[in-house]
Amino acid sequence: MINKFQEEGNLKMDQAIDHTTGELGKVRTGRANPELLNSLFVDYYGTKTPLNQVATITVPEPRLITIQPYEKSLIPLIESAIMNSAIGLTPNNNGNAIMVPIPALSEERRLDMIKYVHTLVEEGRISVRNVRRDVMHHLSEYGKTEHISEDEIRREEQEIQTITDKHIAKLGELQDLKEKELKII
Repeated sequence: MINKFQEEGNLKMDQAIDHTTGELGKVRTGRANPELLNSLFVDYYGTKTPLNQVATITVPEPRLITIQPYEKSLIPLIESAIMNSAIGLTPNNNGNAIMVPIPALSEERRLDMIKYVHTLVEEGRISVRNVRRDVMHHLSEYGKTEHISEDEIRREEQEIQTITDKHIAKLGELQDLKEKELKII
């Protein structure tokens, strides 16, 4: 039963890392990445629909994203969705598809992005630590109600701390990779 707490904590920490990885994928690095547009929605016949469900998104060049809508009538809607978003890109259309050029990042913008990456990773670390705190609390409560020895509880807490340290280290690696990606011109 004690292992259940460890497994549950490990699963929740993995979910925190997956969430952070997804958020880091949305950070613009000066290279074209279709994930930049994952958070965009288009009003498709009165329903907010994710952009990737109404169009094909491709990256033909390192600094260009091409969006091929399934219906030509969606072109103005997709353009306005991109313009109204906070990603700071300007779409162009040729009548059949939308081209979104990705401008090179200025040094000041790179530094802002690095700070934002630090913020995202720190939020991930906080999530992992919160999971650890909750698991430790549940373990302590379970130990009291089931009369499990303090030594056994301490061993389990050390194991949970080891799992937490591994997840924190993984977040550090993700941060380093994203920083390197941002620093490449």
